[in-house]
Amino acid sequence: MLELRLLIDDDISLVENWLNREHVKRWYEIPHLGVTISDWIYELKERNGEFQWLTHLIALSQGCPIGLCQYYKCEDSKDEDFGTMPISGSYGIDYLIGEESYLGNGLGKEMVTLLVHKVFSFPNARRITADIDKENRAS
Repeated sequence: MLELRLLIDDDISLVENWLNREHVKRWYEIPHLGVTISDWIYELKERNGEFQWLTHLIALSQGCPIGLCQYYKCEDSKDEDFGTMPISGSYGIDYLIGEESYLGNGLGKEMVTLLVHKVFSFPNARRITADIDKENRAS
């Protein structure tokens, strides 16, 4: 059973470790967009400042941190292209399982389900989007 809790400063080094693991880095470091792992870490460190519009959560399995997820109102994102999707009432989500031993056990699906329920508990939430790489078959 998974649970989600807000990310705290003490989690940042763990998340940085996860982001640098090959099974995560291949999806989160995006050279053609100029996105580096350092950018993700900066975002986490600035979550109470420049990136306060994002909510970062740690996924726990039986109290053990195994992954990271986040959600945000699409209208607050300045750099993403949502195409023709209506922005009002839309939320974006991102997620990862950092601990390899938890991969392939359905926990990603459970994490997304918890995240979706959280977002749809907001009165203005109408839709959720996630920018999934076509090559990321597991996601």
